Amino acid sequence: MNSIVIIAIVIVAWGGIVGLMLLGWRNRGRRQQDVIGAFPDVPTDPGALLLGPDTGVYVGSTVAPSWQDRVAVGDYGDRASAEFSNFDTGILISRSGANPIWIPRESITAIRTERGLAGKVMTADGVLVIRWTLPSGTEIDSGLRGDDKLRYPEWTALDPRASDVRGGMTTESDTTTPGDAAAPTADETPKDDHS
Repeated sequence: MNSIVIIAIVIVAWGGIVGLMLLGWRNRGRRQQDVIGAFPDVPTDPGALLLGPDTGVYVGSTVAPSWQDRVAVGDYGDRASAEFSNFDTGILISRSGANPIWIPRESITAIRTERGLAGKVMTADGVLVIRWTLPSGTEIDSGLRGDDKLRYPEWTALDPRASDVRGGMTTESDTTTPGDAAAPTADETPKDDHS
């Protein structure tokens, strides 16, 4: 008889914990709704395909700059297998069983690799992270764990901070931030007097 009572208590406690977790997730979604707003619609003509489609797992989106403040609005916080492609006008993340995510080119503020995002921790540079601005003005990070990590350099080359995507030219203002010293040019490099 005692073992049945203990099992019943464990089942009720487990159910209560799961219920509280779901309630917390729903409340987070309600709190974020005004801040996040609506995601952009996928255009009917995104332009020419420039890169991809690559496959992997969409690990989620977080409110920038936090790597753990997961977006809980709609299904945008749900992990899903995905295909991601770079078009003339933006990046499309097509997710299995979930809404696609369209990231307009002008909304992208950074593309980089990270060790983790949305509670998913991996090896160094295991997650491809796209930081972009929603129509509401909120900046978020969307993360993908690609099946082929050797493709990451092609994606990070699209980072608007590193190069002018239209012309492919890197300028000093793109690569340095306030307080950073620019790398010396060949003319500024100290010469060895003992040659």
